[in-house]
Amino acid sequence: MKIRAVTGFVDPGWPIQAARLKALGRALRDCRDALQATGYEVQTLRLATPPPLEMEPPVPVDERPAFARALEAEAFIIGIDYAAVGPALPQEEQGYHALAPVLAATENIFTSGLYAEPSMGLSLHAARGCAEAIREISTISPDGFGNLRFAALVNVPAGTPFFPAAYHRGGPPAVALACESASLAVQALAEETTLSAARRRLVSTLEVHATTLTQVVRRALREADVRFAGLDLSFAPFPEPGRSLGTAMEAFGASATGLAGSAAAAAFLADCLDRADFERAGFCGLFLPVLEDSVLAARAAEGHLTLKDLLLFATLCGAGLDTIPLPGDISVDALMAILIDLGAIGLRHLKPLTARLMPLPGKVAGDEVHFDFPYFADSRVLEPYARPLEGLLAATRVLDIGPLQI
Repeated sequence: MKIRAVTGFVDPGWPIQAARLKALGRALRDCRDALQATGYEVQTLRLATPPPLEMEPPVPVDERPAFARALEAEAFIIGIDYAAVGPALPQEEQGYHALAPVLAATENIFTSGLYAEPSMGLSLHAARGCAEAIREISTISPDGFGNLRFAALVNVPAGTPFFPAAYHRGGPPAVALACESASLAVQALAEETTLSAARRRLVSTLEVHATTLTQVVRRALREADVRFAGLDLSFAPFPEPGRSLGTAMEAFGASATGLAGSAAAAAFLADCLDRADFERAGFCGLFLPVLEDSVLAARAAEGHLTLKDLLLFATLCGAGLDTIPLPGDISVDALMAILIDLGAIGLRHLKPLTARLMPLPGKVAGDEVHFDFPYFADSRVLEPYARPLEGLLAATRVLDIGPLQI
């Protein structure tokens, strides 16, 4: 298992207070050094801010690209690889208009837009704001790569260490770990002869890693005014078979991810995560990013894994729709329809979900997808199965959906 990111959470102020970032940077480097001394590979150091509307003082909408550029520069100075500007919020409709300019002005900044959570329901205008941002971001570069750095959020709590969803929400600075743990699921399901043995091994392995990681990070933060916010042990993959969640699901018994047996495999893996005892942050679920997982990318290219399958997995355990290649001419209305379905799932099941949708200019469903990017696998553009909304939903401002009652 590798550490995808040691993520710090802080309000940097505006104008940015460099001393706050320097103190957090020292804490992040101390955590990285301690983890590496223990034998863990740490891939990146990252930091995340509050929503600009909630910073002290709030960042005006028209100043957010400048804020993002300044944050990127300060992060580079202190050795932070990536930074996330906290999400646009439904109570500030204009905030969604700043999302694309923030990404166009930077290279290593991520951001997000929140559009659904139980306290407010599903905001249709916020969902449209996210859809409009996705369309605009897809034009930042000719290949549509910009949407790697944006996610639309449902129920995602503050302190989530995975990007683009990470953000802070007040209080002292904090650190959480984003773990790349799909390889643990692959090993347990491939090397054990019964599901009960695979479950015991996987739960035990997760807990052993969690105990070690927690102890190491707590020691590293002992002298810092930074709290430990927990671990996100989601089964996050990497585009090679031995670190693929698709490989794990097929070792469970599905002949191809997306075919019958896949939902059972996903539910089994999520249940293993639920049974493990550790200090949790973020999703702690299954990451199914089509372009970041070589097996998922292949099954999507073969037609076995569809957008509808990924929505089904979201009802069970998945973290949403991630790195989904879509036709370049998909409309804002069609994108919004996809987001509303995902938001309804999140509200009904009280699940944190994200949508990282990637319209690719000039491409249509079925076209080959290739990026010169080591963290992406080749695939094909997916059929979105989406049309503009009609009827009652088209005239609604807030979709109020309560959680499942058991």
